[in-house]
Amino acid sequence: MFLFLTVVQAIVAAALVGVILMQRSEGGGLGIGGSPSGMLGARGAADFLTRATKWLAVLFVVLSIVLAAIAVESGGPGSVESTLDRSVVPVQQTDPLGGPAAAPNTAPAPAETDPLGDVTN
Repeated sequence: MFLFLTVVQAIVAAALVGVILMQRSEGGGLGIGGSPSGMLGARGAADFLTRATKWLAVLFVVLSIVLAAIAVESGGPGSVESTLDRSVVPVQQTDPLGGPAAAPNTAPAPAETDPLGDVTN
């Protein structure tokens, strides 16, 4: 259902872009012309395109809200991993040229201090 509504929303978005681009702007734009009277006249086409833009925009917003509600319902608290996997084993260090591996760094970690200057280790 989510995928179907996503495809419908993409089609509505493409239609909305097309209808907006067909409207005549003050500079002419990509508006279409026609006979001066009737449905395909300049005024009739402008009325139709204005109404089509309004309803496509309403449909787009409604679909967005429905898709958001479906996404919230389908995603549960178990779908987000909130813990770290601490069972990772460190990789053995090897020399990429085939020579003996360098000795691992065995220096002790520096002592941590708190903001007051006391040593915590």
